[in-house]
Amino acid sequence: MTTENNSAKFKVLIGILSVLLIALAVYTITLYNDSKNTVSGLEQQKSDIEDELEDLIANYDEVIKDNELKDKDLLAARERIEILLDSVKDAEANRDLIQRFRSEIARLKDERKLLFKRADSLIAANQMLAMERDSTNMVLSETIKVVDSVSEQNTAMAETIKKGSVVKAVDLRGEAVIVRSNGKIVDTRRSSRADKVRACFTLTPNTIASKGDRLLYVQVINPRNNLLGKKAVMQFETGTLNYSETTKVFYENEELDVCVLVDAMDDDLIEGRYIINVYDGPNQIASTSMELK
Repeated sequence: MTTENNSAKFKVLIGILSVLLIALAVYTITLYNDSKNTVSGLEQQKSDIEDELEDLIANYDEVIKDNELKDKDLLAARERIEILLDSVKDAEANRDLIQRFRSEIARLKDERKLLFKRADSLIAANQMLAMERDSTNMVLSETIKVVDSVSEQNTAMAETIKKGSVVKAVDLRGEAVIVRSNGKIVDTRRSSRADKVRACFTLTPNTIASKGDRLLYVQVINPRNNLLGKKAVMQFETGTLNYSETTKVFYENEELDVCVLVDAMDDDLIEGRYIINVYDGPNQIASTSMELK
């Protein structure tokens, strides 16, 4: 009889424990689901806060860009929002954090209203100044047109005089020469026998050109497109000039015959067509070619 009673009590105890375990399992699952839903909700709120901050930054960008404003307060406010956005992205979502960020966003929106209102006033003032400036510029523009007209006439006249004062060279001819030990110079058409290249030309009369010394530049280019002679460079305002040789002449506005000898290495004197150019400063005044066998 005692054994039966103990067995009944044990079964009751087992039943109670089973019920308690089932209840604990249900509570644990419910608590887990609630916690999961809470975390998911906080993450969604955090994402919403990030979106609001990005919208605020876009608002500032639009005002700053469209109106070309460089207001330091607008720029500083935009920078603060960017810093806050970085903080939100790096932070782990929790209720206290969400509440603090919500309060900060509300404050930033109030600040935005004040700053944008002031920006509108600044834009209106700038537009008024622009209208006044345009009116002044219109009067100034008319004055400038008159001055420019006179200046253009003077410039055109100066350009005409400048072009007319350039000395011209005619009858440019190039020839290879042999230089004898006694100084005698003999023409040759064979590249293998030549020592130098001679360029001869005539400067034409020009009454409006300036008298005095003129430094002329001669450029000799062989069939391989190599420059003969000194292979020097002269820098002008309009660019650089690579030249083979120079010669200084005294020009008196009258016709003047000029010849220039250009040294050459044996390797540079080859069979083919040579180009010869003459320059008065940066201005090319003559060009010709010659053939060597």
